[in-house]
Amino acid sequence: MIFSTGKEMKIINWEQVFFVHRRIVSAVKRVEFVSDRLSYIVLRGRWRNTILVNVHAPSEEKCDESKDSFYEELEQVFDHFPKYHIKMLLGDFNAKVERDNIFKPTI
Repeated sequence: MIFSTGKEMKIINWEQVFFVHRRIVSAVKRVEFVSDRLSYIVLRGRWRNTILVNVHAPSEEKCDESKDSFYEELEQVFDHFPKYHIKMLLGDFNAKVERDNIFKPTI
């Protein structure tokens, strides 16, 4: 998908797309595409901003180095945000749920 900010064109994955309703489009302060697996949008609120972080984590089959670098990048992005903003983490963490009895309370 090609995304235009008016000044530049970016090619992004479908996993990194934000759909914003026209009633709140004026509240969008910033959209940042950090990587092909991580993006966020900042929405202006009355008392504080809301930050929606969209992620697409590497699957369990990927190498540990790839997973570690993704979670390090996610941590750096979260540390960059001011503490008083509302932060929501959204996306696909590629979790695999087993049918073992030990996991039933969590599921």
